[in-house]
Amino acid sequence: MEYTVSEKAFSNRDVYIGNFKGILPHGNGKYTWSDGTVYEGDWEEGKMTGKGELIWTSGAQYVGDFSGGYLHGYGIFTGCDGSFYQGSWRMNIQHGMGKKQYCNSDIYEGSWKEGVHEGSGRYSWNSGNTYIGSWKGGKMCGRGIMKWANGDLFNGFWLNGLRDGSGVYRFADGGYYFGTWSQGLKDGKGTLYPVGTKHPSLKKWCSSLDYCNDGTSLSGLLNSEESRARPSVKRSFSEKLSISGLLRNSSRISHKAMSLDKNWTHCDPSREFIRYDSLCELSHASEEGQPEAQDNSSVYEREYMQGVLIKERASNYTEISRKSKQRNKIAVMQEKRSCIDIFGAHSRSYYLMLNLQLGIRYTVGKITPVPVREVRSSDFGDRARIRMYFPRKGSQFTPPHYSVDFYWKDYCPMVFRNLREMFKLDAAEYMMSICGDDGLRELSSPGKSGSIFYLSHDDRFVIKTLRKTELKVLLKMLPSYYCHVGEHENTLITKFFGLHRITLRGGKKVRFMVMGNMFCTELRIHQRYDLKGSTIGRCTDKDKSDENTTLKDLDLKFEFHMDKLLRESLFKQISLDCMFLQSQQIIDYSLLLGLHFRAPENLKAFSQPPGTMHNHENLPTGDGVTSSQGELLIPPKGLLLVTHEPGSVSTAPGPHIRGSTLKAYSLGDKEVDLLLPGTGRLRVQLGVNMPAQANLKVLQDEEYNVKKKIEHAYKSLQFDPQSISAVEPKLYAKRFINFLERVFPDLP
Repeated sequence: MEYTVSEKAFSNRDVYIGNFKGILPHGNGKYTWSDGTVYEGDWEEGKMTGKGELIWTSGAQYVGDFSGGYLHGYGIFTGCDGSFYQGSWRMNIQHGMGKKQYCNSDIYEGSWKEGVHEGSGRYSWNSGNTYIGSWKGGKMCGRGIMKWANGDLFNGFWLNGLRDGSGVYRFADGGYYFGTWSQGLKDGKGTLYPVGTKHPSLKKWCSSLDYCNDGTSLSGLLNSEESRARPSVKRSFSEKLSISGLLRNSSRISHKAMSLDKNWTHCDPSREFIRYDSLCELSHASEEGQPEAQDNSSVYEREYMQGVLIKERASNYTEISRKSKQRNKIAVMQEKRSCIDIFGAHSRSYYLMLNLQLGIRYTVGKITPVPVREVRSSDFGDRARIRMYFPRKGSQFTPPHYSVDFYWKDYCPMVFRNLREMFKLDAAEYMMSICGDDGLRELSSPGKSGSIFYLSHDDRFVIKTLRKTELKVLLKMLPSYYCHVGEHENTLITKFFGLHRITLRGGKKVRFMVMGNMFCTELRIHQRYDLKGSTIGRCTDKDKSDENTTLKDLDLKFEFHMDKLLRESLFKQISLDCMFLQSQQIIDYSLLLGLHFRAPENLKAFSQPPGTMHNHENLPTGDGVTSSQGELLIPPKGLLLVTHEPGSVSTAPGPHIRGSTLKAYSLGDKEVDLLLPGTGRLRVQLGVNMPAQANLKVLQDEEYNVKKKIEHAYKSLQFDPQSISAVEPKLYAKRFINFLERVFPDLP
């Protein structure tokens, strides 16, 4: 076909000068819109495709690659406000590697996704602060280092722009704090190393970190500046090119992308842009030039709750180092025992995790496209199974992998598919959570049953290995369980999402189930309890427990007073759930209880024996009041029930999205939200975000009286969990509910 060069004016006063192919611009040409916007460059059958320059009437300018009418490829954008972006684009949005200088002189250099920072990158504020590390959704999230202009530095984990997880804070004077953070505040145990004291090697600390947690208040500045400086480039450039209907949107998009310059690579930006060594460079460099440290200098073991210091004990580096080595040695031995139980002495549980991910990805991918329907009796039968062989080299149906050859069996796939939908769990999110690149992590200490527990990287799912007898019990009760959770959306019974089996070469079989993690909540859980209503063997060793230890019945020193209607709703559902378990002849169940305290300054009165607390003049005075009897009174300022407003609380999918909003007697039987000043507004559901006043039963230093009074409270509940089979299910349920009524007493 011949190409012609001519000038054409359109009825809407747009003008094109250049080459045509038939009636469509093709080749090189210049298009001027009626509003003054000008494009000059390459065209392909009516679409801006190739190299070109686009200038807006506002003064903004783009020079680079185009495809199908979109900014697509590599290009340089200069905003009318003085901002500047150089890097990759995808369909008018920054996507890939790029560098942007904002109008306020802030600079971001790194990975982008759909117009926001995502992946690895460096952000430098005009104030002199610098962050190097991971980003997600435009916020600091994952592993990263923040260095402030005053010389302070934080090396650790972030979530939603806030310090969250383990980390090290180095003060400008040379002191260090190793600890944990939650939502930007110190929360949990840590160690303060004043300037001049010896501290652990930062290189060893960095290499020992697990990349599993993720996100400073500085992100607010970042986001506000980003929203102001982001170019107002619309996706519908091709709509301007309608040209009387001749130039239409094209779905043919070029996927070529150029690097920022010849020194940049096309490798995975998270691996190449900021390497692990450079990530820790700022932190490691801080160790140089410090005064010689003394082993016998005082260091301080501290415990914080929501930024409030509640415990402190002076110690020395040698003692703390010895304790740390003992904890690490115990954790390694427990991990080795777990691996030996399943794979033998020369293998790792890493292969089991790979097998789980491969099998679950295969099962969910196979069952999801099947049209939704009601389950039938045959869906619970012996033939309701998905079986597949996964050879290491791959097959027609399975991908190659780095694990060992194994056989996969999925039990009742249609039933669990419907259960996942019943619990409002998206199939893609389920697979990404368990089978994503971040993978699973094994919990450090398996339970008494010998089972191994895995946790998804986002903490939403728990995977537990089962004995054959446990598998049979679950399959037997599955039809009744399906009906029960369908009828009661507020059920407190564990959410089951899948039941699977792996068979290894040699015939070794590993069975496991996928469950919801009830402690995956918007608020940090400060204490966890497993309550059965018994005294025999129901306490933990204080010397071996830490903030992550699940405590037992005799460790519980509180009783909880709740709103009248909230308590009624709780016990109504507990009774229904116990009746279900009783109908299945199941006993030896327990209530998992997670506590989040909102008056942490009051806890120091009983968090440790009298006389061991150091005086701190700089500790904030709390709003809460502790009575002479040791009551922890939660002030109205700390917890507040307000009328439910659907638009004011999060409705994003999560582990607790299913379930109705509860009503409160104190607000006239209306649905309520929980308002936490400084934290947010949360929906109150059964078993989630339920407020209560925690009263301390007795003074902590009267240990003898503690034991006697608690044993007296349990005297009608004496039974040995080891011989629990002798207890009738009906009697167990009655004792269990009676015990919980003492834990949650009715208000007079």
